[in-house]
Amino acid sequence: MTSSAADLLEVMRHETRAAAAAEVRRLRAVIDWSTLHTTDEEADAAFGDHGIPLAGPGAPWVSEFAVMELGAALGMSTDSAKRYVGAALEVRFRLPRLWGAVDSGRLPFWKARWIAEHTMSLSQAAASFVDERIGAYAHRLSYAEIERQINAAVERFDPETAEKRRREEADGRHFTVHKADVTIAGNVEVTGTLDARDAHDLDLAVGQRAEDLKAAGSTESLDVRRAQAVGDLARGYDPLPFDTTSEGEDHPAPRPRTKRTVELVVHLHADTVFGNPAANVGRCETTRSPINAETIRQWCGNPNTIVRVRPVLDLADHVHVAAYEHPDRLVEQDELVDLTCVFPYCTRPAPRCDKDHAIAYDDGGPTCSCNSAPLCRGHHRLKTHGAWTYDVLDRGTYLWHSPHGHRYHRDHTGTEALASRRRP
Repeated sequence: MTSSAADLLEVMRHETRAAAAAEVRRLRAVIDWSTLHTTDEEADAAFGDHGIPLAGPGAPWVSEFAVMELGAALGMSTDSAKRYVGAALEVRFRLPRLWGAVDSGRLPFWKARWIAEHTMSLSQAAASFVDERIGAYAHRLSYAEIERQINAAVERFDPETAEKRRREEADGRHFTVHKADVTIAGNVEVTGTLDARDAHDLDLAVGQRAEDLKAAGSTESLDVRRAQAVGDLARGYDPLPFDTTSEGEDHPAPRPRTKRTVELVVHLHADTVFGNPAANVGRCETTRSPINAETIRQWCGNPNTIVRVRPVLDLADHVHVAAYEHPDRLVEQDELVDLTCVFPYCTRPAPRCDKDHAIAYDDGGPTCSCNSAPLCRGHHRLKTHGAWTYDVLDRGTYLWHSPHGHRYHRDHTGTEALASRRRP
C-alpha cells in the first residue's frame, strides 16, 4: 500500500528522533569509558601509555591507549576518535547546559560537537559564558548566532587575544586589482577586504553613481553600471549631462564629497562607554555581530563622520494604523523585535523581508504590532498560497501550522518542532 505524504513525513520525523536517541546512548557509553580511563599520568609519554588532553581547561585527561581502543570499537581512526571524545568531554564537563540539552534529546550531538570544537580554546569562564547564553536554546539557534556568542566571549574574557585579533584583521585589509589577469574581453578581477564602514561608504557611492548613470540614459544592467561607476569614481570627475556647472567653467562642477554617516543601532553596556576594559564589546544591530568597542570609537571618531543619535524605540509599544501599508515606525519595530523572517528555521534578515499580516487584512486583520511580522518573499508566498498558517502567541513568538498538521514554535531563540496534530 502506497504511503501518504503525511505518513512519509511522520516516518522521517520518527526516524530522526530515533537516530538522535541512539546517538545519545552511544555518547553516554563513550563518556563512561573515558571516565573509567581518566588519568593525568604523563610519565613514559614517548614509549608507554599516558594521559592526553582532548578538551578545554578543566576537562579530564584520558588514557591515549584507551582512546585508540575506543576508536577501533567505533569504527573510527585514532585521530577521528580523539576529536569525537574531545567534543564529548567538552560538552559533558565544560558546557553543562549544553550537555543537558544533548542528554534529553533536544539538541543533536552533531550540533553540540560543532559548538564544542569552537569553545575548546576558551578559558573556563568564557566557555561558561557561552554555555549560559546558548545552552538552553542551542537546538533552536542558528550557527551564525552561536558564533556571535562565541566571538563575544573571546572579546569579554580574553581581551588580549581579542585586541591581537582585531589588529591582525586590520592589518589584513587590502584592495587588489589583478591587472596581470586580463580576459580577452578586457576585464580584470578586483578583490579586497575593507573596514566595514569603508565598505559601506564605497557601496553607497557606487550605488548612487549607478543610479545616476541610469538616469542619464544608460541601458546597461545594474551590475555593469556599478562596474562603470567604480571607474568614474577612480577618475575623480563626473561628466553626466544633467549635472550643473558654474558659469564660465569648462568642466562639470564636482559633486560635494559625501561625509560618512554612522547610523548603526549599537548596544553598549554603560561600562563600555566609560572605558571599563572588562566591558570591551558592543553589538551591531544591522548584522547582530559583536563589535570591538575600539572599532566603534574609531568609526565615530573620524572627522568626516556624521553621528546620528536616534531616540530609543519602545519595542513594547503597540502601533496601530487604519491602513493596509505598514508605517515606518511599525516596520522598524518588527525588524528590531524579530530580526529575521519568522518562518521556521529561516534566517533571512528582517530588513530584506516583507511585512506580513498574520490575519489577512482582507479578512479583518489590523495593521498593528500584534498582527505584524517579517516574512521573506518565498515564505510570504507559502503562507499566502500554500496553506501554512501561524498564530501570534506574543510579540515575537509564533506558532506555525503546516498543511500536514505539523507545528513549529518560533521565537527570538529560534525554532522548535512540536508534536504533530494530524488533520483529517
